Amino acid sequence: MKIGVFDSGMGGLTVLGALLRQLPAADYIYLGDTARLPYGSKSQATIARYAVSSARFLVEEGAEFLVIACNTASALALDAIREAVRVPVLGVIETGANAAQVSSLTGDVLVIATDATVQSHAYERACAEHGLRALEKACPLLVPLVEEGWIEHPVTLEVLRIYLAELLEQAERPGLKPDTLVLGCTHYPLLRTQIERAVPDLRVIDSAEVTASQVSAALIEYVHDGTRERRFYATDSVEKFKRLGTRFLGEAIDCVGLVNLGG
Repeated sequence: MKIGVFDSGMGGLTVLGALLRQLPAADYIYLGDTARLPYGSKSQATIARYAVSSARFLVEEGAEFLVIACNTASALALDAIREAVRVPVLGVIETGANAAQVSSLTGDVLVIATDATVQSHAYERACAEHGLRALEKACPLLVPLVEEGWIEHPVTLEVLRIYLAELLEQAERPGLKPDTLVLGCTHYPLLRTQIERAVPDLRVIDSAEVTASQVSAALIEYVHDGTRERRFYATDSVEKFKRLGTRFLGEAIDCVGLVNLGG
């Protein structure tokens, strides 16, 4: 079983890292579309075009199952991807909503994500399909802080504290009683420990871990010991990908192939 993992950048490596822990016998192909990020500033049509070309590349490389480890692409391009390829496709938003349903006893859920994901209201819709009320908040400063490596930095901790305090205050106005917080960006798992300290009364849903769990549950009977191949591709800045990607994956990335998917 070859599993293709796609993100607009390096954040999806947190999903790959969780997959490697939970389903180590599979082969993996990872693509970061670093030449065309950030997706969040593009139109839905452009995001769909980029995501579809990336998905097709992974299938051409042998992927038999695709994980869209990009919240923006999952929010705005999942249907287009599923129409374009003939392999199963799973997005991180649906896995996050599934996990929130299992976690929440009150039916009220909080979501932190990038501005593009929040503007799409994809988590709100996905949670509503599971009978949950979701309150979303954009936290645009967190991604650059994580990529700077400021995981434990006082600035990052203060930014987190402010965002989460604002979100909890917003939840009080409509009388929500949230008991679950969904990390709606694949960068955020690197901040999970700090987030759990800041909101100890909330159960934190790590999008990387729950996605890996649901992929593992779906594919475990199809995965047997094989070559355990790991291939990495980026559409730009492969040296930066190797350097920063190691932080997200939690292990060294020695070789990254450069691919051109067009504009």
